[in-house]
Amino acid sequence: MTHHILVVDDDPHIRELLAFALGKAGMSIAEAADGEEALTRIAARMPDLMVLDINMPRLNGLDLCRRLRGAGGAGAALPILFLSSRDDEIDRIVGIEVGGDDYVVKPFSPREVVARVGAILKRSAAPVPQPQTIIHHRLTLDTDAWEARWDDAPVPLTATEFQLLQLLAGMPSKVFSRDAIIDRLHGPGFAITDRTIDSHVRNLRAKFAGRGAGDVIETRAGIGYRIGPCD
Repeated sequence: MTHHILVVDDDPHIRELLAFALGKAGMSIAEAADGEEALTRIAARMPDLMVLDINMPRLNGLDLCRRLRGAGGAGAALPILFLSSRDDEIDRIVGIEVGGDDYVVKPFSPREVVARVGAILKRSAAPVPQPQTIIHHRLTLDTDAWEARWDDAPVPLTATEFQLLQLLAGMPSKVFSRDAIIDRLHGPGFAITDRTIDSHVRNLRAKFAGRGAGDVIETRAGIGYRIGPCD
């Protein structure tokens, strides 16, 4: 299966570089110069993943991500790899908090982008084997449909958020360190910071808090995270 990737960046040289590298890896590519053009491309054909620059005119990457995540439908779960030219880590953390799955900092190696795109697609296509349905008190995870529900209300999650919650709910008595979570979701040695995991956890808590759930994930100080009582 050929994966369809949407590359969104206002720099045509970066789009050309990524289109070449991803195309060489066997993927089909669509390009957009800003967020508004990206919305048009998405409406015409939903990509399997979007490589999205943060700083763009008209509609920047963060606002585009917020719009997709807030609109529901397929866009709410579209995997997003952010490109950031900013040195401040907080800008990259914001990208994760608004719903991004991962990020790469400019200047970057095209091989790194291809590797991260492949890793995200692999996680989305082949989740860790689990029972078809995980039920933890008021929380239900349908691993075939990639759907999370609190009571009977669906809670839209990104692919990474779903997999993180699936990992915790699948072993409710276990406390996972941040490093263990990174290894389970990305593989050993994957370059990602602890703060990125913390951002995904904050996202999950905020989404479930909107459904009246204040205890979906529990923090064990100095150790890590485990699924909360969800009652």
